[in-house]
Amino acid sequence: MNILLVDDEALARARLRRLLGRLEQAPAGVDEAADAAAARAMLRSRSYDLVLLDIQMPGDSGLRLAAELELQASAPAVVFVTAHDEHALSAFEHGAYDYLTKPVRLERLQQALSRVTQRRAVALREAAPDSALSIVERGALLRVPLGEILYFRAQDKYTLVRTASRSYLADPALGELEQRYGARFVRAHRSVLVAVQAIVSLERAAPGGQGATAGPAGSSEGTEAAEAAEGAEWNLRLHGVPERLPVSRRQLPLLRALLRQT
Repeated sequence: MNILLVDDEALARARLRRLLGRLEQAPAGVDEAADAAAARAMLRSRSYDLVLLDIQMPGDSGLRLAAELELQASAPAVVFVTAHDEHALSAFEHGAYDYLTKPVRLERLQQALSRVTQRRAVALREAAPDSALSIVERGALLRVPLGEILYFRAQDKYTLVRTASRSYLADPALGELEQRYGARFVRAHRSVLVAVQAIVSLERAAPGGQGATAGPAGSSEGTEAAEAAEGAEWNLRLHGVPERLPVSRRQLPLLRALLRQT
């Protein structure tokens, strides 16, 4: 782990550096910055996994710097290190992984770094090309590779997960799945997410406003009624499944653009 220490007090930085050297697994590299401006410059020139960040400093506060980092796609994790505990709520609102009060104890520092390591490992696993969606079925935990999933579709209180060979029912809502796997799946309709690589063509919907045919996991009457109410006039055809999926008017331009690129 490459770590950046940001604190206007040289003694505080020195103490943190000593504590980091006593950890079970020492960091790969440790750099220091005395204020937010110096930290910004170092963050532009080098990649860090973690920023140990003081809150009250001359110039911009640590909270201001954390708010900027929160907007970056590949920002390092942030753990606040401060002599004051009244900013804890604000710190966690800015996505902090932990909040340490001075003087920092070795055990708490180790705990904070372990938390960072675990959460970043989960994020990397979910973003990996060969990652899988965990589904509980009849008491067993199944791992369905993302590369096999053709679409997600809202169904009653669950989400239908469709592969070429079968369907599953999962707990995560479409919005959560879209946030997690937005690089692979695109919203076709308020009730449907489709795998970009599985899209074959756009087709006019059949007369009468019928949506997609029901998948093998059961009835989809409720979602079809919602789709009809939204006025889906186009369907998507995907590789590997016979059913057609509804396309909302709002998403039609995006899907046409995607098809032109493939």
